[in-house]
Amino acid sequence: MLSRPCSRVACPRDAVSTLTYVYADSMAVLGPLSLNHEPHSYDLCAIHAERLSAPQGWQIVRHEVFGEIK
Repeated sequence: MLSRPCSRVACPRDAVSTLTYVYADSMAVLGPLSLNHEPHSYDLCAIHAERLSAPQGWQIVRHEVFGEIK
């Protein structure tokens, strides 16, 4: 899999997570880097994923992978 850059402007790091928004539920969902780039999602490096915040009243759901499944 080729690396993808972080979606944040001027960030030179490789993305490790994908962020999507569920507007109907006021939710930001952050998970492992998706296999393919999706036009309505944002790929984030580890630093920007860790610093992620959401508007007041919104919930952040973080899906983390602890081990690789083979």
